Formats: sequence, C-alpha cells, structure tokens
Amino acid sequence: MTGGGMTPYDDLPRDAAGAPVGWGVFGPGDELGRMNLQSAEAVTAAARSVTRGAVFPLNAPHDLFDPPLFGRGSVRHTRLASPGGAGFDDVYDNYYPQASSQWDALSHVAYRPNAFYQGVGAAEIARGERNGIEKWAERGIAGRGVLLDVGRALAAAGRPLDPGTSTALTVEDLELARRAAGVELRPGDVVLLRTGFVEWYRGQDRAARSAMARPGGLTAAGIEHTEAMARYVWDSGAAAFVSDAPALEVWPPDFRAEAAPFGFLHNILIGQFGLAVGELWELADLAADCAADGRYEFLLCSAPLHMPGGIGSPANALAIK
Repeated sequence: MTGGGMTPYDDLPRDAAGAPVGWGVFGPGDELGRMNLQSAEAVTAAARSVTRGAVFPLNAPHDLFDPPLFGRGSVRHTRLASPGGAGFDDVYDNYYPQASSQWDALSHVAYRPNAFYQGVGAAEIARGERNGIEKWAERGIAGRGVLLDVGRALAAAGRPLDPGTSTALTVEDLELARRAAGVELRPGDVVLLRTGFVEWYRGQDRAARSAMARPGGLTAAGIEHTEAMARYVWDSGAAAFVSDAPALEVWPPDFRAEAAPFGFLHNILIGQFGLAVGELWELADLAADCAADGRYEFLLCSAPLHMPGGIGSPANALAIK
C-alpha cells in the first residue's frame, strides 16, 4: 500500500530504540513533512471528483469544547464599537488555536525530548525558527479527502462504538471502514476518521464536560498504540490523518517506558513521520452525506493560520463533493 514512491515502512532505518526513522525522506531541510505528497496531479484529480458543488465546513464552533480540553483556556471575545455605532472591530484574548477543530504543526510534539521532526531542537522551536504552522499556510492544504466512518462501520458490524471510552481502533477496524467506503488510499490523501466523538460531546452535561477537562479525566476512542498502526499510517501514503476525536489516537496514551516508542503515537506520527494530524473536526454532516450518496471521497481544502512559528491552527477546512 506504500504510495508516492515512499520507502516501505519495513525498509526504514531504525534508531537505537528500534523506532522507524522518517527524517530526511524529503530532504535534510524539509519542514512540510508528508504534505510533500500532495502533488499537483493529486490536487487536480481531487478537483475532478467534485460533481455536485456540495460544501461541508468541517470546523466546530471555537467555544464548543467548554471548558477546553488538555488544560487550554477559554477564549475571551470582545466586540469594539466605533463612535456613533458606525462599525465594529473585535479582539480575541486568551486564544488557543487548538481548543477546537485543529491542526497540529510539526512543532507540536517531539519524537523524544529535544528532537522534533528532522531532529530539530526545542530551542529552535521556542524561537519559532523551524517546523512552524506557517510552512503549511504558505503552501496551502488541498487534495483528496477520504472519510473512514469507523463509528458507522463498527455499528453495522454489530460492534457499536462508544467514542467517549478508551477504545483502541485497530488496523482491521480502519480497513473495515475503508472497505465499507469502497475506496483505496492514495498518495497525498487526507484521511478523516469518524468516531462520533463531537456528536457524543454535544450530548454531555456541564458536569461531564468539566470532568473531561480535568487532568486525567478524558477518555476517548482512537487509533491503537501499536507498531502495526504506525506501519499502516506510513504505508498508506497519506499526507494527513484527521479525526473527530480529541487526540486521533486512543486516549489516554501509555507513557510507560516499556510501551515506547509506540505508547504515545504522536511521538512517531508527528515527530518521526512528519504527518499532519488533525483533531476534533466536525464530521457528522459530511458522514451523513457520504452514507446517503455512497461516495466517501471529495476535495479537501484547508488554509491554516499564517502565524510564523505557530504550534497549531484551527482546521479552517472544507470538504467539497
């Protein structure tokens, strides 16, 4: 399944910890990671898939997750009136770009302490010199999106998924959803995994939401912490893996030394592979439409926040069918 002329996972070099090494695949100075796989040919092919002109915003309201998860703060939005009611401006304080539907930049999580994607040190990240979100903003994100509706596929198989539990989704689960969608993954794809978390979260009361926001209070379904999953992601050829879940991977992770290097998959996916990771995306309407028309591929476009040295961005994403 390896795409885009990429070295197969099992042929990648290994470091002393036995982890696959993805640094240098796109050149020693690369800061785009697997976004390099979104070729002009892949973009034009995705554009040709648009037949209806149906547009699906994939962005949850910025204040939906309240209180925000992972220790992030709530935004303060102030509208500023011009004299005489002639107009308005506004200002955002305490703004966390990753508090809702989001992208993780390649500066977000290191492979190991002081070793971010391409071996970049923490000091360079702190100075905003490498792997910032602006690299994707300057390029833009556009290509084929593919929805793997894992929640729907598992329900159809008699295994309903509770997205608010620490259910580890296996490679076989993703393949079940892929076969149900009738798609093959291609180089440069943005793979969207729907668990149903955002819809589930909307149904929770204030007490449950507050409990999730406390340290150790969050549990969520997501991809399993295994080498088999790392292999699947790498060999898929995808530029990005996105989910409606809080972390893409099952939460909480396993930080025990014996679980390394796959116990916290962000370390590998972002820190070694240069994978674009998206979380908390709004996928319900798109999923319903895909189920209705039987087409699970579309043009996916995103314009990340153009903030030099930024660690993440709102998703700012659209699916077009």
